[in-house]
Amino acid sequence: MLKQGEIAFRVDEEFYGNKKTDEKELAKALKENANINLVGKRAVGIALREGIISGNDIIKICGIPHVQIIKI
Repeated sequence: MLKQGEIAFRVDEEFYGNKKTDEKELAKALKENANINLVGKRAVGIALREGIISGNDIIKICGIPHVQIIKI
């Protein structure tokens, strides 16, 4: 559980799953999916590098990068 101010955030395997992926597979998934929820420096960094998000889209909870993407 990550807590910072009014934000309480739980990274839960039930929600996020436990499948490991490589950068290429994640980059492909980021382009193909409309609802994306990322936690962590590596995953958020890939979204940033691929141009899916900008630095302004990222929040940090207890120093850990997090971004939610909803494509309409």
